[in-house]
Amino acid sequence: MRDCAVTTSTFSPRPAPNPLDDTDTPFTDYLRIIGKGRKGSRPLTRDEARAALGMVLDGKCAEAQIGAFFVLIRVREETPEEAAGFTDAVRARLSVPEGTRPDIDWGCYAGKRRHLPWYLLAVRALAESGQRVLLHGQVGPTPTRLYTEHALPALGLPIAESLTDAQAQLEQHNVSYVPLRAYSPTLSELLKLQQIIGLRVPLHTVARMLNPLSAPLSVHGVFHINFDVIHQHTALLDGAPNVLAFRGEGGEAEVRPERPVTLRCARKGVASEMILPESGKKAPGAVDDPDTLQRVWDGEANPYAEASAIATLAAVRHGQTGDDADTVMDWARTLWAERKR
Repeated sequence: MRDCAVTTSTFSPRPAPNPLDDTDTPFTDYLRIIGKGRKGSRPLTRDEARAALGMVLDGKCAEAQIGAFFVLIRVREETPEEAAGFTDAVRARLSVPEGTRPDIDWGCYAGKRRHLPWYLLAVRALAESGQRVLLHGQVGPTPTRLYTEHALPALGLPIAESLTDAQAQLEQHNVSYVPLRAYSPTLSELLKLQQIIGLRVPLHTVARMLNPLSAPLSVHGVFHINFDVIHQHTALLDGAPNVLAFRGEGGEAEVRPERPVTLRCARKGVASEMILPESGKKAPGAVDDPDTLQRVWDGEANPYAEASAIATLAAVRHGQTGDDADTVMDWARTLWAERKR
């Protein structure tokens, strides 16, 4: 994958209390809850997680406390209750405009290393069919990954500067990408802690869960084993209308057609799962020219890319309707075949 320009910065929270005095801060209590050893520690409740992250977001913690907090949680992985509480805290601090709502919310935070983001072909097909798709994400720290924000121009897909701008683009184009920094700059900065501590920050789950414009379906791609289950169970606690989570190619919400994929849904308080079978299309060698996306859209033969786009469309359709694999695959093939009509 070709190198992409990446803007990096050192995380700098708002001014915090003096960490050198001898008086415990309230945040210390949360560190003790999760860090008092194998027998003395426990996960945070949802309310505790909401309060703890609220203090972080409001600049009431020292940098050392923030780093320790996220490392301790990463070692054992966040629980659905913690993820739900963290999501509550961020949502309470969002300013969400009234107006246009998308049909599909789609987080794009992982970036692609081995392949181009073929899922953008599925996104464009959905938009061309009349469905409104809100993409949101962040440019990460890995220069060898192609992040969504850098690939969008190849397909002529717009980038918004705010949620209000995104709503206008949804009205005009049925699709918009809005960077996380445009509507939750503090969360965006917290995610950059990954560059400093060298570990996944548990707030990656939160960024995908936010669904800032309240779409009826939120689509989540994950990389690590079991995180699709965490997302599903977090959604059940969150009361989200529809959430689709699966282990996607490179961690993005893109189906790998050369193997079966388990689609996990949380639909109005009910958990379900379905296996989408493999298509038999094997991955070719690395493709690193984003302009290939437009050429495939225009009809250039690329069996793997087409199979990935169709399977990703099928996954999204299952998230919307709960239909079986044969039904959603038939729907996806038809939509892809008619994409330019």
